[in-house]
Amino acid sequence: MVTFAGLLHSHREQLNRLNVFPVPDGDTGTNMALTVASVVDALAPMTDESTMDEVCSAIAQGSLMGARGNSGVILSQMLRGMTDRFRSVTAITPSVLADSLAQADRLARQAVVRPVEGTILTVARAAAQGANATKSSLSALVRGARERAREALARTPEQLPVLKQAGVVDSGGSGLVLLFDALCHVACDDPLPSPPDVDTAAPTPTTMRGALVGVDSPRYEVMYLLEGADPGLEAFREAWTKIGESIVIVGGDGLYNCHIHTDHIGPAIEAGLEMGRPRSIRVTDLEDETAIAHHDVAPPGSPDVVVATAVVAVVAGSGLEKIFRSLGVTALVAGGQSMNPSAAELLAAIAQCAAREVVVLPNNANVVLVARQAAELATVPVRVVPTHAVVEGLSALVAFNPQSSAEVNVGAMAHAAQRVRAGEVTRAVRDATTEVGTVRQGDWLAVRRGHVTAVADSMEKACLAILDQLLDDGSELVTVVEGAGALAGVTEAIEAAVGARAPSAEVEVHRGGQPTYPYYIGVE
Repeated sequence: MVTFAGLLHSHREQLNRLNVFPVPDGDTGTNMALTVASVVDALAPMTDESTMDEVCSAIAQGSLMGARGNSGVILSQMLRGMTDRFRSVTAITPSVLADSLAQADRLARQAVVRPVEGTILTVARAAAQGANATKSSLSALVRGARERAREALARTPEQLPVLKQAGVVDSGGSGLVLLFDALCHVACDDPLPSPPDVDTAAPTPTTMRGALVGVDSPRYEVMYLLEGADPGLEAFREAWTKIGESIVIVGGDGLYNCHIHTDHIGPAIEAGLEMGRPRSIRVTDLEDETAIAHHDVAPPGSPDVVVATAVVAVVAGSGLEKIFRSLGVTALVAGGQSMNPSAAELLAAIAQCAAREVVVLPNNANVVLVARQAAELATVPVRVVPTHAVVEGLSALVAFNPQSSAEVNVGAMAHAAQRVRAGEVTRAVRDATTEVGTVRQGDWLAVRRGHVTAVADSMEKACLAILDQLLDDGSELVTVVEGAGALAGVTEAIEAAVGARAPSAEVEVHRGGQPTYPYYIGVE
């Protein structure tokens, strides 16, 4: 395993350049190298006194926990299959090794929901067949497996048109051949393949850039570890087959490593919540990754762009999205009153942040609890600033510093949010009884922290009523966010009312575009 890890590291760039299937995201070499590096870390505590079972457990657990990407997850299942066969023996004979490779082939194919030939699966099967045909000695077996694997790899362009179009062999299969190179080196002292010259390693042709990812290809790669009861696995697998492709699910005994390409991040994570507890969630934008692979753009989350703290905010409205982005928010989740996001959607947004810690701004009282739930499930430290209104979130962001810790930011942002008195204006959709009297369908309502505080027969009167409640002699800044249905005449009336009641206060008007609420108003 240590030798295999070294080969993957030295050949990583070549494998990345070969990577055009299932999407040309240029990360197969990196994913396989990181997967086996996790195995090496798990083996580090082993000694000469360690048992075969302990070594096998370290390999299986290390690869399961550290698996990255489609190829890494399949490789982890193969290693699990191999080591399961070794646990009950004290020496690996040719017969045992041949059986283990056959077991690895079977388990790998079972893990992939829709197996495709011309991939790492094809190379794995050929290696298993080669091993079974050359069991006269250990050296004959490993060389036979390697030879069949190499032959199968060379044929992969004939099986996958996308490989033939790009003029390359399969990347994952190429990485797997290195496992047999490592076996031949350890068992027979065969020389290891030299690292390729990166400048001459076959790149993905320029003509393939962008063309390899069709308009119908899923945009996101979602991966996570899933803790859950085994009987729920089939329902989970079925849920995933309805929303994505390139699905690989490996593991057992209540812990699974799950991989999917999908356009539906939230449902992909919610399916895991139905079965158990997803953790170590990673979400990759495959469109961005494709650009990274072919245009040498530094990927989000690379060491030189990681910040101390990122912000996830819940907002609705294209204008508000632009405003929050401009104030430093990394990830946005669509939501608000009557459209509360799920914990899974918040977890997906958190997973996209290239930061050591994350702060969440729920911006609605009904979202605070689910934000705290997502914070508990996240794999990075997450703090929630309990903003109950969008204007509180805007004020909090003025105090945000991405280079400070989450703890420091939460203190400053919470203080800034608390300085805001927030109100909203909306229209009643049904008759109701409120704290301020009877409401009829069509009435205009002034709302503060979820409570109706005034009822009016026009939008303008409701806005002026909320201003009466928010303004005082100390008011310095009034923020007005226009939503769908806002009227120029009403906005002018708000500005005039502020000028008359708080002459020293400044008024800022923003076009938020939020539904349901034509006006958000905040006073500091």
